[in-house]
Amino acid sequence: MTLTQLEYIIAIDTFRHFAKAAEHCHVTQPTLSAQVQKLEESLGVKIFDRTKQPVLPTEQGSSIIQQARKIIAEKDVL
Repeated sequence: MTLTQLEYIIAIDTFRHFAKAAEHCHVTQPTLSAQVQKLEESLGVKIFDRTKQPVLPTEQGSSIIQQARKIIAEKDVL
């Protein structure tokens, strides 16, 4: 798990769209998607339901995103 991956899931949650989140993060959409997929694999949970538009977090994903926001906020304080 990296801070970058956490920033990516926060961006997806904010924009509810992978391409818009990638643009905001200044990466390509495949790069962002691959990093989110790696994070999901390492945690053993799907963070986003990709079958819906706009993209929505799963129930477990919402908890992970909430914690990610706290972590990134603390990083910014540091």
